[in-house]
Amino acid sequence: MAPPTGRPGYWGTPTSTLDWCEDNYVVSFYVAEFWNTVSNLIMILPPIYGAIKTFKDGLETRYVFAFLGLAAVGIGSWCFHMTLLYEMQLLDELPMIYSCCVFVYCLYECFKQEHAISYFPISILLVYSIAVSVVYLQWKEPVFHQVMYAALVGCLVIRSVFIVTWVYPWLRPLCYTSLGVFLLGFLLWNIDNILCDSLRATRQTLPPVVGAVTQFHAWWHILTGLGSYFHILFSLQIRSTYLKQRPKVKFLCGIWPMMHIESQKTS
Repeated sequence: MAPPTGRPGYWGTPTSTLDWCEDNYVVSFYVAEFWNTVSNLIMILPPIYGAIKTFKDGLETRYVFAFLGLAAVGIGSWCFHMTLLYEMQLLDELPMIYSCCVFVYCLYECFKQEHAISYFPISILLVYSIAVSVVYLQWKEPVFHQVMYAALVGCLVIRSVFIVTWVYPWLRPLCYTSLGVFLLGFLLWNIDNILCDSLRATRQTLPPVVGAVTQFHAWWHILTGLGSYFHILFSLQIRSTYLKQRPKVKFLCGIWPMMHIESQKTS
């Protein structure tokens, strides 16, 4: 990362092992990275609503946890980018591992009988989460966390492509939309890291509102949050299709996608 060039702020000198490309305390004295903070709303509000709706619809608890896991990542990321404190960094990064483990469980256990609980994969994922947490707390190397997270995402991609290739090919649009949006966010995350100096110099020549559009780490939050949300819908659609329910993507207020599942099963 480029060295921080922002102003002093409410939370003091950053203690996190990462300081992203957005200049600190430029927009608000109380928020270190304003755009990187508020962009997390897409990972907080829609998943909380999704968890509530999933619970009210009587669907399996694993999907409630999936939505809440994504919301936990958004809340942790909000706290991290608002403060740039090491403790808040952990509140962002470790839930990424935990929530992704829930995603893996949902996707790899989608072809089991209703309400079945598989303790072996739960044990494996629990051991993985604990091991990553312990190592990361001792070895404060962000690349380690990124590799461990990427391994889980790789498992999701492999499983998703297998399902839409060999099992439910009609679900390809939602699968590839989720994957494509996530990969676009990952591309912008890398651009933000690699070309940080150039981006900062460009922002100095642009009006503040226009310069905000070049905050690619904020776009990473928006796109990966959206891609992860789509993935939960995709996983939920696979599961409900296997259980011979009738899932359908509907749009809240004509804008936001939600999974509607009719309670009556087909014969």
